[in-house]
Amino acid sequence: MWRRFKQFITSKSLIAKLAFTLLMLLVFRLLIFVPIPLFNRELLTSWISNNEFFEILNNFGGNALEQASILALGITPYITASIVVQMLQMVIPQLKEWEDQGESGHAKAAKMTRYIAVALSFAQGLMLIIGSSANATNVIYPGVLQNGASGWPYYILMALCITAGTCICIWISDIITKKGIGNGASLLITAGIVTSLPSMGVFTYTKFITDRTAWYQILYFIIIILLFLGSIMLVTFFQISERKIPVHYANRGGKSNSDIPLKINSANVMPVIFGSTIMSIPLTIAGFFQASSSEGAGYWLDQIFNNRNAIGFVIYMLLIVVFSFFYSFLQTSPDKISENLSKSNAFIPGIRPGEDTKNYVAKLLFKITVIGTFYLMFIAAMPIIICKIFNLPTSISVGGTSLLIVVGVAIETCLQIVSEGQKDEYQGIY
Repeated sequence: MWRRFKQFITSKSLIAKLAFTLLMLLVFRLLIFVPIPLFNRELLTSWISNNEFFEILNNFGGNALEQASILALGITPYITASIVVQMLQMVIPQLKEWEDQGESGHAKAAKMTRYIAVALSFAQGLMLIIGSSANATNVIYPGVLQNGASGWPYYILMALCITAGTCICIWISDIITKKGIGNGASLLITAGIVTSLPSMGVFTYTKFITDRTAWYQILYFIIIILLFLGSIMLVTFFQISERKIPVHYANRGGKSNSDIPLKINSANVMPVIFGSTIMSIPLTIAGFFQASSSEGAGYWLDQIFNNRNAIGFVIYMLLIVVFSFFYSFLQTSPDKISENLSKSNAFIPGIRPGEDTKNYVAKLLFKITVIGTFYLMFIAAMPIIICKIFNLPTSISVGGTSLLIVVGVAIETCLQIVSEGQKDEYQGIY
């Protein structure tokens, strides 16, 4: 422990990268307070308070949506675009060939991802502006439009400003990845979530301690804190858990000095993000309809696709199961593992090379994915159930996607810091 800390404080390059990363995160945080020009913020604030999905999205973006900031969408269009490109690479042969083209192929995929992200950002920004004024006379700040002039030029201008904000987020993400520590996109999402934690803590403390009406509410507060800490421990355990497959090399006298690590949760947070994204599309459409408590298209879309309701909860869990298996086998391909072992003149003890190896890895991956899927379902269901039991708003999340992202990014960033420190130590030998 002390040796690693010493490596950190004596590594000038590591300290410089960490300082640069913190500086860029500070720039990202300051840009959240840059408002969308001419936009009536009060309309957006009231719409968020009546839309559970946008409450969660607001927490993910560090309250940028509530601030009516140019970073209202943050890095989310880029994340969605990267998912779209990954899906397209599975079904379009020309895009699939990019994976085998090395750096040039990755550059093409990255370029395509950015183009899609810009288009998505403009479309989502325009929908956000129109949707926030669905039940109001105008989203433009009072006094701007006169004599019944059309507001569409202003709508497009505001959408372009939101798109520019997303482009800035993509640039910050890329420059952190290249010159800083950690994955830029993941760190921006984590920064947004972490900055929302104090407001969650203050709300929970006020509800159960300051404004309590009965003694047992103190007990509720302690239980929520313990559940939160227990969730962190559980997520950390599953993030670092893996099943190692021993590998023997024929040209090394059969010695097993290598293995293939299969993570218990190889799909990571992606199934939960996929499920949430699909569920959010109908809820976004529902926001355009007049609110009603018992009828109308908006009411039925909310009943079916809101995971706080029974039908929506079941659909949400089923989507996590489907995407968990889909993404696990996409990330860890038994065919590629078998092929790579054959090329390296290696084999798994007791398993014949070729088809038998592929089947063995596939069966093992299936069993591991079952465990990982139940774990993801539990973590995703936990905040929904806790909010129901303790009567908390959707903006208060104990567990769930946010915790998976924060813990996962923290572990990956710490591992990269250790790796950078060791790199400097090895370079010092020469």
